[in-house]
Amino acid sequence: MFLQASCRRFLSTSAYAMAGRCPAANQLLNYREEQKESTTTSTSWGAPVDIATASQTVGPRGPLLLQDANFIDNLAHFDRERIPERVVHAKGAGAFGELVITEDISKYTKALALQKGTSTPVAVRFSTVGGEAGSADTVRDPRGFAVKHYTDDGVWDLVGNNTPIFFIRDPILFPNFIHTQKRNPRTHLKDPDMFWDFISLRPETTHQVSFLFSDRGIPDGYRHMNGYGSHTFKLVNSEGVAHYCKFHYKTSESKNLLPNKAGPISGDDPDYAIRDLYNAIERKEFPTWKFQIQVMTFEQAETYKYNPFDLTKVWSHKDFPLIDVGTMTLNRNPEDYFSEVEQIAFSPSHMVPGIEPSPDKMLQGRLFSYTDTHRHRLGANYQHLPVNASKKTPQANSHRDGPMCMFNQAGAPNYFPNSFKGPVDRPDARHSKISYSGDVEKYNSADEDNFSQVGVFYREVLNAEERQRLVENIAGHLKDALPEIQKRTVANFSQADADYGAGIQKLLDGYNK
Repeated sequence: MFLQASCRRFLSTSAYAMAGRCPAANQLLNYREEQKESTTTSTSWGAPVDIATASQTVGPRGPLLLQDANFIDNLAHFDRERIPERVVHAKGAGAFGELVITEDISKYTKALALQKGTSTPVAVRFSTVGGEAGSADTVRDPRGFAVKHYTDDGVWDLVGNNTPIFFIRDPILFPNFIHTQKRNPRTHLKDPDMFWDFISLRPETTHQVSFLFSDRGIPDGYRHMNGYGSHTFKLVNSEGVAHYCKFHYKTSESKNLLPNKAGPISGDDPDYAIRDLYNAIERKEFPTWKFQIQVMTFEQAETYKYNPFDLTKVWSHKDFPLIDVGTMTLNRNPEDYFSEVEQIAFSPSHMVPGIEPSPDKMLQGRLFSYTDTHRHRLGANYQHLPVNASKKTPQANSHRDGPMCMFNQAGAPNYFPNSFKGPVDRPDARHSKISYSGDVEKYNSADEDNFSQVGVFYREVLNAEERQRLVENIAGHLKDALPEIQKRTVANFSQADADYGAGIQKLLDGYNK
C-alpha cells in the first residue's frame, strides 16, 4: 500500500492504471522479464554453487565447518558491505545523460567540453546536505547538485548546490558550521541552540539562511531545482586570456514545496525526490537544465562593489548577464545504485584545461578537502572505479599500487623523468599566469558587507506573500532557541531590512507569551 500510494503521487490516473504500479515499484518485475533464463549461482571467484541456501555442517544438527569457503566468503563480504557514509550530502540520487553545447564561447575558454556542437556524457548526483542516509528528502536543507563531465581532456567536476551562495566565506569555519547542522554530541538530537548560535555569531550566514527559509528551501524533487557552481572560477581561452566566471544549471521547470505539503510527505514517503527522479526517467520524461555562465574581466573584478570571490554573495545579473551555453539532459537511471551513485566521487579540484580555480577562499579549501575525504571513504584508488574514471583519457602518471588498484598502467615507468617512452607533458594544458602580492596573515572576513544583498533579496526578489512565509519559517524554527540567541539573530536580520527583523520579532513575541 505504501509503494502504491507513493507512486500515485507521481503518475497520472492512466499511467498508474497500467499494471497498477509505478516504474520504481516494477523494477524487479522488469528485470525478470528481461532475463531469458536464470544464471547459475557462483562464488565470488566464479565457481558454481550447488546449494546457496545451506552451509556445511557435521550432520544435520552439527557445527559448521571452516572449510565451507562460500559460507565464509558470504559472511566476510557482508561484514564489509557498508562504506562510511558521506559526512555531508549523505543521502542522494543519481542519473546520467549528456551536456550539449549550442553556443560559441570559445573566446572565453578552450575547454573541449565547452566548444559549440560538443556532446559530453555526464553523471549527476543530487542530495540533501545535513541529514543522514536515512533522512527524508523533503526537509528544509540546501541540496547538493554535482555534475561529473566525462570530457575528451579528462573528468571535469562541477560540485555545487541548488543555491548560488553559501553560509560562510572562510573554509576554516566549515567543520564548525557542519557540526551545528548535525546532532548534539551528548543528546544525539538536532539542537536549535547550536544552529542559531552559530548563525547569529557569524552574520555572513544571513544571506544563505534567507534563501534556506524562503520557499526555495524545499525544492519539489531534484529535477525541479536549479544547480550552481556557486564559486568563482576562471575560464581561459586558447590564447591564454582568462576571465572569471560563474556556472549555472537552470531547470526547465522550477517548483518548490511549502511546509504544509513537505511535512506530511516526509512521513509518508521519505524517498520522495529519489522516487520522482527515477520514475520520470523511466517514463522517458527526461529532466533538462539550461547551462549558462556569467563572465567578469579581471579589471572589473578589481573595481566591483563586492568581492567577486565572496561565496556569500551573488553577481548581479544586471551587471553580468547570464550567457546561454547549452543544455543538459538526464536520460538514464543507474544500473546499480552502490556502484554508480554511492561510490561516485566529485571534487572541485577535478578540472580540465580551460577551467581553473580562482582565489575564492571556500573553493581553495574544497580543492583539498573533497579528494581527501574520498581517499578516506573509498580508498586511494577511488578514481579507478568506473563511475569516477575518465572515459577517453586513461590515467598516465606515477601512481601505483594501493588497495583496490584496478589499473596499474601495464608496465609503464612509474617515475619522471625517464627514457623509456613514459608519459610526456602537454604544454598547452598549462594554467594561466597570474601574480599575487600581499602580506601573509589570517584576515578576519567576518565584518565584510553581510547584509546589503540580503536586503535586496528580501525587498526586491520576494513578493509580499513570500516575505511573510519567510519570516514565519524563520520564527517557527528560531522560537526553540534561547532568548539571548533569538535577540542576536533578529538583530542581524534587522540590519538587512528593518521590516524583516520586525516581522520575525513580532511572531517570536507571540510564541513567547
